[in-house]
This record gives sequence, structure tokens and C-alpha cells, in this order.
Amino acid sequence: MTFNPVEVRDGWRIAGLVVRAVLLLILLSGALIVALRSTPSTRTMAEFHAAVAADRVSSVEYRAQGEELHYLCWSEGPLAWHEIRTVSTSDGMRPYTVEELRREISGIPPDRVNWMDDGRASRGIFPDWPFETYNLGGVPVVGIAWWLAFLIMLGSVPRLGNRWAWFWLFTVGQVGALVFLLLEPRPLWHRTDRRPVPRERLTGGQGCLMSIGLAFLAAFAAAGVGWLASQVLG
Repeated sequence: MTFNPVEVRDGWRIAGLVVRAVLLLILLSGALIVALRSTPSTRTMAEFHAAVAADRVSSVEYRAQGEELHYLCWSEGPLAWHEIRTVSTSDGMRPYTVEELRREISGIPPDRVNWMDDGRASRGIFPDWPFETYNLGGVPVVGIAWWLAFLIMLGSVPRLGNRWAWFWLFTVGQVGALVFLLLEPRPLWHRTDRRPVPRERLTGGQGCLMSIGLAFLAAFAAAGVGWLASQVLG
């Protein structure tokens, strides 16, 4: 059997493309879920009770003061999110309590029930969204995919910008990981034997400035996707 270095190199390139594509799909799915979660549709307590009784509720998030619920958000699958901003019992005569909620949703796995703490610690310049999406079997798949993309960036020689430029795009830019996996070291849609045209790389300062604009674009895109989905899904 003859060793062919060209075939080995092409094999590694194809494997790299597959890894990038898989990580990109995972991060895109996480970004979509977060965008949909940010624009839940308004529902009533009666509708929440009916959804729980029909076993349609897959996750619950709530905000409480003491034992009194003030805000309730739930999903019926990863794409349909609903909320109640003023929580009370069905007759509206008294507050709905945390104990009542937990008793009603006792059939939902504990890792799908979250208390929304407004005072939670910030991750600083690192994005929150990859670490706020669903786990699969307790494994934070989207967060792991983000860190793998970050490590790939640090261990590679990017074509469009230096590592500092991509660091700012990954962190302040919010969705730099998606852009990196799509374009570096060559666009995903390029053939493995096609070399991209050489260009001057972005510096760290340029990447930092671009990351601010990218963060605004990402926020507008997420709001638009969430609004459109809420209109379509109701």
C-alpha cells in the first residue's frame, strides 16, 4: 500500500470541514432557540394549566419574590415559548405560589425548571447565549460547541483576522463563533482544492471595533427572528 500525502491532507481537510459544519449547526440551533425564547407569546394561567395537563410543557422558567410567583415562562418544544407577566391563581384572588407551581409541574425533569435570578453573575465580555440553551441529557452541548470553536480559533492561523481580532468577535461580537466556523480558514462552500484569495488580515483593534457592530447586528437579527417566529407560531 502506497502512502499518498496528498490523500492524507485532503482527508484531514474533509474531516475539518465536517467538524466545522457540525459545530456550526449546533451553535445555529442554540442561537435560534435563544432568539425564540426572547420573544415569548402571552398566555393565561388557564392555558398554562391546560398545557401541563396535556403534557405539552417541556421546560419552565419563573421569577418569584419569596413564595409568590411574579413571572412565568414555559416552552412547548424548543420552538414555542409562552409567558405570563402577572401570575395569579385561576380565580385571580391570590398569588400563585412556588410550591403550587412545583407540585403542578412535578412530572417535568428538575434540570428543565429554572428560577430566573435577575442578580446572576455576568460572564463579562463572553456571550451568555451559548450557555443558556437546553442541555441534552445534562450535557451543555451548545456551550461545549462554543468552547471547541474558540479553542480551534486559538490553535489555528485565521485567514481574515489575527487571533486578537477573532477573540473580540467571539466575545463582544456575540456571534463571532458562527462567522469563524463559516469562513475560516476557508468558506465552508469552497472545494478543498480551491485556495481563497489572500488578503490583509484584520488587526486586534479593527476586530474590536467590528465586534461592536456585529453585536448590534446580532441583537437586531435575534429580535427579528423571534418576532417573526412568534407571528408564525402564535
